[in-house]
Amino acid sequence: MAICPICNGFQEIKTKCSSCGNIVYDQGRIMDYYDDYSAYMPIDLMKLENGYPTDYINKECPHLLKCLSCGNQEIALIKE
Repeated sequence: MAICPICNGFQEIKTKCSSCGNIVYDQGRIMDYYDDYSAYMPIDLMKLENGYPTDYINKECPHLLKCLSCGNQEIALIKE
C-alpha cells in the first residue's frame, strides 16, 4: 500500500486555478464524497471503483481541488 503525501500531511498542494489563476485548496480525496460510508472504506478498494481506471495501478490519489474565488473544481492525481 502506497502513502499519499497530501493525505498524510507531508506536503501541501500549491497550484493555481486553471480558470481564474487564483490559488486552489485541497478538499480531500474524491472518494470521500461518494456517500456517507465511503470515507471509511479501504482506500485501495475504493480506487478500483472510483472511475479513474489507472489510479490504483499508477499509485495515485485523486484529490478534489476547489477555487474559492470562482468556484471551479478540479481533480488532481497525486503520486503516492
